[in-house]
Formats: sequence, structure tokens, C-alpha cells
Amino acid sequence: MSDTYQKDPQAISQLTPEQYQVTQKKGTEPAFRNEYWDNKEPGIYVDVVSGEPLFASVNKYDSRSGWPSFTVPIEPGNIVKKRDFGLGMIRTEVRSAHGDSHLGHVFRDGPADQGGLRYCINSAALRFIPVADLESEGYGAYRTLFEQTDDTRSGTR
Repeated sequence: MSDTYQKDPQAISQLTPEQYQVTQKKGTEPAFRNEYWDNKEPGIYVDVVSGEPLFASVNKYDSRSGWPSFTVPIEPGNIVKKRDFGLGMIRTEVRSAHGDSHLGHVFRDGPADQGGLRYCINSAALRFIPVADLESEGYGAYRTLFEQTDDTRSGTR
């Protein structure tokens, strides 16, 4: 969406050891013991290194995998897919386009009625922006993702 997102050396220097291992060394955090696997709050998830918008809570679902799972990215251009031959199997790695952060993997076992994909993402690669903070954090354009949800809840559709 924007050319302003890039790999930020200052952000990298401030990563926790786990965030560094995940984003820079293709690590994986423990299932069910990570920050966002069961987060149900409305908002968006951005790359912890570049800030580029990646996923939205409206596309998040409980895959029972122990990691945050999404059916689609909110900005497909901010996601890069690469073949991953590690662990003796062929998988598809998901990286952020501008920050070049390892995010996780995408699998073809997601909800069939929503395209069939499961973006299985490490919480350590993400920063969550609650809906109430979208404007103040510079992500106000994504507020529209939640307006239909707000209308549906209030019955005004």
C-alpha cells in the first residue's frame, strides 16, 4: 500500500530475542504460548520490523494450531511467499514484502468457504493495533474493515 514501509534497523535493534529469532532467523515460537493466538480484539496486525499492514482480525479464525491464523492478508502486496524446504518437507514460507521479516507459513487447510488458505503466523513477528488506535497509529484507512462489523453488531446494517 505504501512505499514508506521498509526494514528498519532501529526496530530490529529493539526486538526481543524471540522476535529477532522469528523474524530474522526464520524461527518459530511455541504453539499456544504466544501473544496473539487467542486474541479476539478487533484491529489489525502489522510487521513488527517495518510496520507494514499484514492481517486484520476480521480475517482471523481459530485454527486450533496454537498460532494466529488468517484466511487472507489485508494487503496482498505486503506478503511474499517463498518455497521452504526445511524440516524435510515442502512448505510455503510467508514473509513481509518491505521488512523482509519471516512471518510464518501458509497452508491449504483453511476454511473452504473463505478460500481454503490458512496463514499461520508467529505472534512475535506482529504488532497488534486495536481499532480504537488505528487513526492515531497512522492506519486510519483500515477503519473501514470494521465499519460493517460495527453496523452488523448494532443492527443498523
